[in-house]
Amino acid sequence: MRPTLLYRILQFVAAFGIVAGITFLDRKVLPVNATTVALTFILAILAVSTVWGMVVSVAMSVAAMLAFNYNFLPPAGTLSVADPQNWVALITFLIVAVISSHLSTRARQQAADASARQRDVEKLYSFSQGLLESRNVMELVNRVPVQIVDAFEVGAAALFLADKQKVYRSGPVIPYLDTDSLKAVLARDEPVIDAPNSVYFVPVRLGVHPIGSLGISGTILSRQTLEAISTLVAIAMEHARAMEQLGQTEAARQAEQLRTALLDAVTHALRTPLTSIKASVTNLLSNPNLAGGQKQELLTIINEESDRLNRLVGEAAEMARLDAGEVELKIEPQPIDRLVNAALEHCRNSLGNREIRVQIAPGLPRARVDVARAREVLVHLIENANQYSPADQPITITAEANGDFVVTSVADRGNGIDDAEQALIFEKFYRGKDQRYSVEGTGMGLPIAKAIVVAHGGSISLTSQRGHGSVFSFTLPAERVRPVQAPPLATANS
Repeated sequence: MRPTLLYRILQFVAAFGIVAGITFLDRKVLPVNATTVALTFILAILAVSTVWGMVVSVAMSVAAMLAFNYNFLPPAGTLSVADPQNWVALITFLIVAVISSHLSTRARQQAADASARQRDVEKLYSFSQGLLESRNVMELVNRVPVQIVDAFEVGAAALFLADKQKVYRSGPVIPYLDTDSLKAVLARDEPVIDAPNSVYFVPVRLGVHPIGSLGISGTILSRQTLEAISTLVAIAMEHARAMEQLGQTEAARQAEQLRTALLDAVTHALRTPLTSIKASVTNLLSNPNLAGGQKQELLTIINEESDRLNRLVGEAAEMARLDAGEVELKIEPQPIDRLVNAALEHCRNSLGNREIRVQIAPGLPRARVDVARAREVLVHLIENANQYSPADQPITITAEANGDFVVTSVADRGNGIDDAEQALIFEKFYRGKDQRYSVEGTGMGLPIAKAIVVAHGGSISLTSQRGHGSVFSFTLPAERVRPVQAPPLATANS
């Protein structure tokens, strides 16, 4: 015997037992009038219909009517009715009991439907929130089947897109959830519910145009829920496409700004020394009788500006070699304090009387570096801090260990860098908008420093707050020291 049938039989037995119990109490224990008995039966029938449904409550109504007639209507102890008015009472009792059962069952069903709809709405909300996390269309179409399986607890889901002619799946491969079925639903442009196989298909429309189809297998979902899922998928795809287009537009705008800034920086870097050289040469050619001191001054300007041009070209060439990976590093373990001392020695003249604070953590492992190249990185950062911070403010150089890396930082107390510029600060030729013309430079120092650090297998970063200064930090791989094994103990021969 099936458990469901057994459970139903037990419900009937319990309902009839309730009728027998009410009859015994009202007849033997608490004698009451017929009206009270009828009301007690109706209340019990309402309770049973609420819990066990219409079928059990109707059977209980018939049993209650018979018990009411047999025990409480004269002549008692028989099913005959002496007073015709009692027939009206019995029929009314039965009608009221059946209608009450129906209304109670209907109310229970409506409450269950409302609860199911609420659960569906909650799942749809969770599903929509998951879709909105996607940043582009490709991420979205891969996420949709996964989100459906997770949010609605179904067995499997598949999304077919007409423009890509590709199916995106999640969960086990279901024979009925094949590509041909998905294409057929797209062509028919209407939902298909295969209840015997627990497979459901619904087209995905963008406006009135179908762009794909969705297949779900497993848990039974209502048609309204399926269509809501389809609508949410279409809206999410439109949202993702709009975000992609917005991102592309913003990227194009930023790229144009970057190109303008780079062109401006390169033009300024080349024009300034060329202008000085041209003016000096013109002065020499037009005034051949200049005094010796004046000639020497003009020749010095030409020499210094030529060096400046040569440095710009050299930095550009070095950047090109670093980008192409043509620079060979001579890696060897070196203590970080040697690197710091070498950089400070190189910057001694430019630093002048500025206070330099060096804080190197004790017991640091040696860094695996090309000393000359790594010193070049630190020199760029120190000179940057020197150029972009007031002369009476100190520069702090720190070094510490962080996992398998040694982290070196250079902190200044300058004006800081805007958040919008921090993402561009390591771009070639880019220079801060506030110092672009007030401070000399080529805009190549930081890109070169970044390329050298990356070539070492490290990384470089910036932390800056407007009005409080900047901290440039770079990591270099630390030397891995192998543990020294003690020699085996000698054993004495007995």
